[in-house]
Amino acid sequence: MSLVALTIALRASAEGNAKSTQTSGFDWTPVMEAIIQVESEGNPNAVSGNSVGVMQITPILVKDCNDILKRQKSKKQFTMQDRYSVAKSKEMFLIIQKYYNPENNVEKAIRLWNGGIKYSIKATNRYYRKVLAKMK
Repeated sequence: MSLVALTIALRASAEGNAKSTQTSGFDWTPVMEAIIQVESEGNPNAVSGNSVGVMQITPILVKDCNDILKRQKSKKQFTMQDRYSVAKSKEMFLIIQKYYNPENNVEKAIRLWNGGIKYSIKATNRYYRKVLAKMK
């Protein structure tokens, strides 16, 4: 499936899905589920270095989410322990996407999750292909 076809399919599936996995009406569920499979095979207790949980969240990502929330005048803040919660991990993913990827670009979302906000295409190619393969 091409990226264009995948994006169209994701947009089409957005209607009727839980609002909690959406940003601006876009359903991120297939992307998040694929990332979870690549990162931890669904294990909420997975640990690799300073990355933990189903989405292998780092302390820097928690801080970034909290900074974004603070800028938005939200009282919500995440803890390091929240990385072990599947629901809170997905919430953090959505905060990052809404802030750094408001255009809801699937490729950018995957590369951003792997390589951070200054990701390199070359450095994230292998990860990008793995996540796409899990989405098919």
